Amino acid sequence: MQENGFNPKETDRIIEMAWEDRTPFEAITFQFGLSEEQVITLMRRELKRSSFNRWRKRVQNRETKHLKLRNQEVGRFKCSRQRAISGNRISKR
Repeated sequence: MQENGFNPKETDRIIEMAWEDRTPFEAITFQFGLSEEQVITLMRRELKRSSFNRWRKRVQNRETKHLKLRNQEVGRFKCSRQRAISGNRISKR
């Protein structure tokens, strides 16, 4: 377990979610209990300086990263390769 209380796999997932355009900070808070400020601190600690600066520039004031600013037309992302679920059974292609 790392100093932030998360194992390396969880830390990687938080970083991945933070980089994703359609994943709001509120989703990270819901899943991992980290506020936006804590995510920024984690990203600053885990990323190279240039990568952190690029990420901060990218997500700062980005509408899709903040639910309050988010356009309601931006729905949840679903991969085209994700199978449809019906009746708790994964339907075959």
